[in-house]
Amino acid sequence: MTTPFILEGKVALVTGASSGLGRHFALTMARAGAKVAVAARRVDKLDALVEEIEGFDGRALAISLDVTDPSSIEAAVGTAETELGAIAVLVNNAGVGGSKPALETEPADWDRIVDTNLRGAWLMAQETARHMTRLGHGGSIINIASMLGLVVRSQVPAYCASKAGLIHLTRAMALELAANDIRVNAIAPGYFETDLSRPFLTTEAGRELVERIPQRRVGEFSELDGILMLLASDASRYMTGTVTTVDGGYSIS
Repeated sequence: MTTPFILEGKVALVTGASSGLGRHFALTMARAGAKVAVAARRVDKLDALVEEIEGFDGRALAISLDVTDPSSIEAAVGTAETELGAIAVLVNNAGVGGSKPALETEPADWDRIVDTNLRGAWLMAQETARHMTRLGHGGSIINIASMLGLVVRSQVPAYCASKAGLIHLTRAMALELAANDIRVNAIAPGYFETDLSRPFLTTEAGRELVERIPQRRVGEFSELDGILMLLASDASRYMTGTVTTVDGGYSIS
């Protein structure tokens, strides 16, 4: 009997892997035996990550990727397949934020956030699913959404809209791609200290928000490992279209 949470021999592609959660996701899957293509706009920011993975005898490949550019996506998926093998797991993590009141949000602000968080995730999932379908092996697409796709906070209308759209896109793609043996699920993290959230969390408003989280703290990256490994591995073979919230209870408070 095989252990379902092992990723030995699988190829995973992680977007937005140069820092924060994306970097952690890549390390987690590499330690579980996956060959990992780590992708971001600047390859030089990925060198230390590749070196760290190779330091524990893992296999990693740095790939330049702009998720708002279809040609960049096509090239990245093709490179990952050529260099590492058939992609079994996509972690759709690339994302941007921004804080402005709804009445002060300019079209350029909206476009920058939605183009990356929703359109970029869609294009990335679409190209990877085409790859999986062409090779006939199925796989797992994991969209990194947010609890702000389920509940809202003021000053971030574009971000909330983009993540809500990503959650519904997850379900729509799951419905269509099940016939191709492709699972599409989402993780909706709450507040974790990342480059995007740190400037807010260190303000008085941020500290007050943390006090409203039932567990009275932000999450630790390792507390996403369980759901990541579940969705990336064969342990979730009968799961698709799900959205799992990991937020210390914030969305129910």
